[in-house]
Order: sequence, then structure tokens, then C-alpha cells
Amino acid sequence: MKSTTPVSKIKTEFTLQNASNVGGSKIFLEYLEKIKLGKALQNLNCTKQGNSLFPVFRILLYLIVGWILGCERLFHFRRLQHDALIRRFLGGRCPHHTLLYKELDRLSKTRPTLTLDLRKLNQQIIAPCLPSELIVDLDSTVETVYGHQEGAAVGTNPHKPGRKSYHPLMAFEGQSRLCLNAVLRAGNTHASTDAAAFLRQIFELLGDRPVKYARFDKGFGGEDFYSLWEAKRIGYVGKLKWTQRLQAEVGRCRYWKRFVDEDWVIEGITLIYQATSWKKPRRVVVIRKAQVFDGDQARLLLDTDWHYEAIVTNLEWEPIDLWRFYNQRCCMENYIKEAKRGFSIDRIATGDFTANEIDLLIKLLAYNLYERFKRDCCEPVHQGYTIARFRLEFFHCAATMIQHSRQVVLKLAKDFANRCAWQRIAAKVAALE
Repeated sequence: MKSTTPVSKIKTEFTLQNASNVGGSKIFLEYLEKIKLGKALQNLNCTKQGNSLFPVFRILLYLIVGWILGCERLFHFRRLQHDALIRRFLGGRCPHHTLLYKELDRLSKTRPTLTLDLRKLNQQIIAPCLPSELIVDLDSTVETVYGHQEGAAVGTNPHKPGRKSYHPLMAFEGQSRLCLNAVLRAGNTHASTDAAAFLRQIFELLGDRPVKYARFDKGFGGEDFYSLWEAKRIGYVGKLKWTQRLQAEVGRCRYWKRFVDEDWVIEGITLIYQATSWKKPRRVVVIRKAQVFDGDQARLLLDTDWHYEAIVTNLEWEPIDLWRFYNQRCCMENYIKEAKRGFSIDRIATGDFTANEIDLLIKLLAYNLYERFKRDCCEPVHQGYTIARFRLEFFHCAATMIQHSRQVVLKLAKDFANRCAWQRIAAKVAALE
């Protein structure tokens, strides 16, 4: 019979050297080296004095790695400061977490073009993964703050009413889940505030890459907004606010086309409608649906049973096709949730507005790097993993670094549960040119 030793009798010594609790992240760090991310960050031309211990590109690289590995706030970086694998990746010492606050503030004051440079770098990162024709999905989100950060203001905040917040505007590519662009705004701005300027910036960043369709919710709208899509000959599909005026127009329609006649009855009509703020009429599709319960086949549907949705568009599709195409945009809520829960874009780093926008762009750059890594190196079964699950399955693995005979070996735990899948990913990373 094997004897067991109570945990209380086990001696404790802090003598393990060159250890890492994220040894499994080697595959991702090696991937960053393969795509030459460090060199791309050096090309941002963010210089410091010659005697600086940590160049700007190493600070930015450290931030990206930290957000990937699960740091939610800047002071969480202290658990990475002495990690042997991270130190080896950065080429020496890791900066103290208090330096990260200072660097973000300094960059916001000394490098006014850094936000644009990060946006251009983001386009370089995602370019290989973008489809030939893009679908642009627009949305905004609320980031609550718990202080007096610059630019924060009281606005619409469903989770913390009356609390100051930021209201960033974000654009994702609907087929690849990649973030195309983002901008930080005050909390008291409307969803469509500066949306036209934001779109022009996206078009400039994309260059010659064509945008075929765009989708947005009822928070966006206005003559300038719609005219921009029409001038670019981009098909747009957007929700429209259900106003009394629109309801009266729909009430005059008598001939609805039925598309679904099962548990849910779905009907649609098309009308030419001009809102008070529009300069010309536009095509509006109205979908109404009602649920039919078992045993009620003979029951007449009353006007109060219907739920109405209005969609403004410049596409000549059937109402049901437009409605289904718009509903695919709902996945964007998951992308924003992943950016918040996985990369902590709602954790505000500093009190400076520009520094916070730089931090937002770095986090979204980390988000895109993870999405590209999954496409380039991971198996199909793993490409749907959130970053939180991927960290748990692959990154969190005890390891020690051994140097012997001029060779450095990272020794991972022998009983690592996902060892075989990890090795297949590592082989794909090693095969990259």
C-alpha cells in the first residue's frame, strides 16, 4: 500500500528558478516572431532617449502579450514581470507595471499620430485574413468608468445609470470577425455621432479593398450617413426606429406577403418612405411576425399579436432575405463581448483620454492577432474558442527553462492535458515562413 503524506507535512521552498506558469503560450509568442510583429512596432517611429532601458516597441509588445495572457488591468502585469518565458521573448527584463501608466500618458502627449499609426498597423495585421469583399458591421458600446477620467461623461448607461462612461464606436468585418476600426468617444455622445467621419477613416484605411455591404442598428441614421453609403455604391441594411409616422404609413398597407407559416408566422411588405430628416424617399422593408400556439390553427391573428420591425435599405432583395441578412449582424454582440471579457477593453487604464484610446487600439490589435493566429495555426475545432478558453486549454501550463550545451529548452509539464493538440499547433507555427 502506498503511503500518503498530509499536505501540512510537505515542506515549502521558493527555490525554483527560470519558471513560467504560461509555458503553453510559447506557440503564440513564436507566432508573433514569425509574423515579425516586433519589427512592425519598431516601424511606428516612436523613439525615446538613447539611454532608455525599454524602447517604445518593447512597451507596446509587452502590452499586447499581457492582454493576450489575461491581464485585465495594468497592475496585473506584475505577475508577468519575472516570468522566464516572457523575459526571454522580450529580450531581457520586463518593465515594471507602474512604467506602463507613464508610457501611455507620455505617448499620448508626445506622439499625436500614434493612434493613426496603430490603426494602419491593425490593417496590416488583418489584411491576410480579410475576404475579397467586405461586410462592415457597425455598433457602439458603453464602458463605465469609476473616477473622473478625461472625456468621460454621463450618458445612456443601461448597466450603471447615472455613472460616467465612454461610448466607443466600433466596426467589425462580418465574415471574419476581425475589428476594422474603433474610436473612443465621450459617454454623452449618440451612437451616430461622428459616424460619417468614422466611416471615411475606414475607407481610407482599407484603400482599394472593396466594401460590398454594411449593416447597422437603429442608433445609426441621418441623411449624411445614408448618402455616404449610396455615394460609395455600397448596399446597406439598417434598422429603422418605429415611429408613429412610420406606423401610420404601414397601417395603410393591406397586402402583406407571407414567407413563413409554421410556429411563427412571418410576413413582409415594401414601401417607399421618407423620414422628416431625409432629403429623399428610400426603400423601407417592414417585417411582422406572430407566434401561433399548438391547437390554435383556426385562430385569427389580431393586430395586437404582431411584432413589427422596419429596415431601411438600398438593396432590391425580398423582405425576408433582407431581414435574415440583417439578423446575421447579431454576432457582432459576441465580438464586442469577447473584446470586453477576453481583452478588457472596458477596463480603463489611465485618466488621460488619448492614452485610453491608445490602450483601446492596442487591446483590439491583440484581439485581431488572436483571431489571425487561430486561422493560421489552429485546427477547426479550436477556431471557435474564446481567448479565455484558449488560455485555459493551451497557455496555462507550468514550465521551466533549462539552458544546457548552448541550447535553451522549455520543459513543460509531462501530464499537460492538451499536449497532442498543442504539438500540432506548434508544428504549424514552425512551418510558417
